[in-house]
Amino acid sequence: MNRRDCLKLAGAAAALPLAPSAARAETAKGPCTVDIGLKRLMLRHTWTTTMSSSAYRDTVQVAYHNDGITGHGEGAPIIRYQEFPTPAMKALQAMSGDIIAGDPWKYQKYLAGIRRELGEGQHAAMAAVDIAIFDWLGKKLDLPLYKFLGLDAADAPITDFSIGIDTPEITREKTREAADFPVLKVKVGLKTDEATIEAVRSVTQKPIRVDANEGWTDKEEAIRKINWLESQGVEYVEQPMPAHMIEETRYVRGKVHLPIIADEACTDITMIPRLVEAYDGINVKLDKAGGILEACRWIEVARAVKLKVMLGCMVSSSCSVTAAAHLSPLVDYADLDGNLLLNNDPWAGVRVDQGKLLLPNGPGLGLKPT
Repeated sequence: MNRRDCLKLAGAAAALPLAPSAARAETAKGPCTVDIGLKRLMLRHTWTTTMSSSAYRDTVQVAYHNDGITGHGEGAPIIRYQEFPTPAMKALQAMSGDIIAGDPWKYQKYLAGIRRELGEGQHAAMAAVDIAIFDWLGKKLDLPLYKFLGLDAADAPITDFSIGIDTPEITREKTREAADFPVLKVKVGLKTDEATIEAVRSVTQKPIRVDANEGWTDKEEAIRKINWLESQGVEYVEQPMPAHMIEETRYVRGKVHLPIIADEACTDITMIPRLVEAYDGINVKLDKAGGILEACRWIEVARAVKLKVMLGCMVSSSCSVTAAAHLSPLVDYADLDGNLLLNNDPWAGVRVDQGKLLLPNGPGLGLKPT
């Protein structure tokens, strides 16, 4: 598939309406205001991947007030994409007048305008606005977001539970803490990979998914590790090599049997068709895509080119994770546990029972303050 075909396919997806219920002709009535700020989320354990290590994450929070109803949104900027919390907050504050002036019932046009004004490099900020608007629309219509999108909550998949890179002793402790989850996702990508997996396997034999976060830079090393991981009961490998190493990943894919999922290699809708030869699926995150509207388009394009779809998240509160969970009936795999890694989640939303995502039935996102 050449570049022109890629762009045509992405453009076709962008033209699709999101949901029939959105066609309701109605005008929001003021007064309309917006609150924009940051929330520091404290982690239960220090979160370590090949990219960084942190005891907390700061996320951008948006509260959209209109016609007596408030929609809440959240975005989690991360350094990997050169997005940072304070600049994201300031970018939204600088255009708060545009957010207030827009018509949420014309959300296709409205959100496209916000995206243009924010420009490139503020996808998490865009996600915060987008989620807040969809939360508001659902509340205004008195519909859970999944119903607004025409989805069946019963189709929500099982989510895995993520275990960050740590010592074998703490890895075993984290694995025991995740006893209620039928599938684990383990961060790898360092020289300690074998010890990490062996620590998990010393506690449980349940299925594992692994995420190397671009950690393997040599294709022969990647082949060796993936083939060894297959013998350890691993279901798939996420982002084994750096994002730019498409040809190397294609070579690796031809030498292994486990599916390979693109995460950092997929940051724009136009990239999706180009990944077909090197990957078996993509990881869609609201913070990468820029919210619910764009994430739905990513999913449509991935399906069109026969790629599997995984729905992931950053370390975020239940606001962002619940928003993603409402899309989960559309995907093959879910990795929606960022809120479960926190000590101070300000919201209660999606619940998990033995790994199964249970979507809230309240209007909009269905969030409740904790």
